[in-house]
Order: sequence, then structure tokens, then C-alpha cells
Amino acid sequence: MPLDTTDFLDIDDVTPAELDALVDRAAALKAGGVDPQLRDRTLGMIFEKPSTRTRVSFETGMSRLGGHAMFLGPDDIQLGHGEPLRDTARVLGRYVDAVMARLFDHADAEVLAEHADCPVINGLTDEAHPCQTLADLLTIRESVGSDATVAWVGDGNNVGQSFVVGAAMAGIDVSVATPADYGMDPAVFDRAAAFGADIEPTTDPAHVVADADVVYTDVWISMGQEAEREEKLAAFDGFQVNADLLAGTDASVMHCLPAHRGEEITNDVLESDRALVWDQAENRMHAQNALLVELLADE
Repeated sequence: MPLDTTDFLDIDDVTPAELDALVDRAAALKAGGVDPQLRDRTLGMIFEKPSTRTRVSFETGMSRLGGHAMFLGPDDIQLGHGEPLRDTARVLGRYVDAVMARLFDHADAEVLAEHADCPVINGLTDEAHPCQTLADLLTIRESVGSDATVAWVGDGNNVGQSFVVGAAMAGIDVSVATPADYGMDPAVFDRAAAFGADIEPTTDPAHVVADADVVYTDVWISMGQEAEREEKLAAFDGFQVNADLLAGTDASVMHCLPAHRGEEITNDVLESDRALVWDQAENRMHAQNALLVELLADE
């Protein structure tokens, strides 16, 4: 299904039908091998923030699809330093077939998308991580099924915000428990409501975990928040995904990685049979391959 959008900055840039088709294609690519549908295509990858999974999954994915991925780190490209970001976007759009950007400020991704004459994919910003949501939905479909109930426990961060909206689009029930001062942007729940979800966030992790098929958490201290470490550790007391929280449930556990073992999740849970995290990590590549094909392939 060709996408109506040329850019992918957050999960609801696509329609529910398009999202379902993307997950279908990701599953097919994973199951049936990869046809080199992007031969001679180049993906420019801008990394303001480092990442193991994002770089390796996009580079490997483009290679498997017959294309080429070019890494552009902070020392390789000027992001608003020396020339306006819109000028960088215009130039890149003349060189590459698509841009993937992993940035701090979501507004910078929007500038890239506005001025680059090629598709722009959000590889992570401070507000959203839609590529992770694609992988998460594939993982849930494979392991639990699309009628799953998922509990988000912990920080109301970019990963959680994209996931809540994406889950609503996919018809997955989600409940959210965060500390009072670290919740999601209320607009996220409004966006989810547009797809039929009625989410009332709580500060009680045990309440949302009790009936969950999947418990999803992420780091409490994200990159760039190191100065808040002690404050956040105190605020998140009781939100750790551990054996006590999961006791009496059969819930699987998701985490987008990297994990801070002993903080948001314990080592024993991460190493247990409950953990879907390694499937999530692998599925980043398959989900992103599906997205790249939909955005770039000639069909």
C-alpha cells in the first residue's frame, strides 16, 4: 500500500490501514528474506545522538535491500552551526534518496522534512520514536497477538508517546502508569482518542500491570538528562519492573534498549523468558525495511 505521506516523523503520519500494511510487509520481509528493491538508493543518516540499534539496523537493512546508507555524525555535518538547518536539508535532498535523522529537538526534524526534497524519517527525537513503535507492533503481533493489553510503566517519554498512539491505531488496549511529574504530554492521549482509545493515566504501576499481557518500560534517565539522575531515581521509586511487580501475572516484558539494569528493570526479568526485548531489537530492522520500501521502492 503506497503511503500518502512522504515523511515519517511520528506514527500517526500514516493511517491505521497504512500502519497495518507496514507491519504486514515487515512480517513478510522477515519471513521470506529480502528482495533488493532499493538497488542504487542512498539513505543519509544524521546522528546528533549516538545509537547502536538505529545505526546498525538502518545500515544493515539498506544493504539487504540493495541500497547504501551513509553515516553523518556530529563531526561530519553542520546541524544549524555554520549554515541554517534548512540549507543543509536542501543540499542533502539533492544528494540522497531519503534522510533518517536521530536528533534531540523534534522541531529540527520538522525543518528537515519541510526543506529536503526527499523523504525524512524520524530515527528518534525528544518527542517521538515512531520506528521503535513499528518494531513494537510487529513484536506484539508475533508474540501475543493483536488483541493484546499493554501496560506502559515508567517515564512518559518519546518511546511511550509514540507507542500509545500507535497502539491505539492498531486496536491494542494500553494503560499508562507514570510518576506524577513525569507523565506523557496530554496531547498524546487526545491523539490516541482520535483512534478510539480511552486512556486514563495513573500513578499506580501495580494497577496497570495486573491485567496486562505485556509490560513495557524504558530508561528513566535519557541521554542528556544525566544531571537529573538522583532526582529521577527518587521520583521513580516503585516503578521498577521486577519480580514483585510481575508476580501473579503471565505478562511478557518489552524494553526498547539500552536498559539500565537495576534501575527501570531488574537483571533477572530482562534475562527471563518473559523478555521480548531481543525480538524487539531484531524487528527494528524488519520494520524499518518495510518503511523504506514503502517510501522509496518503485512499484
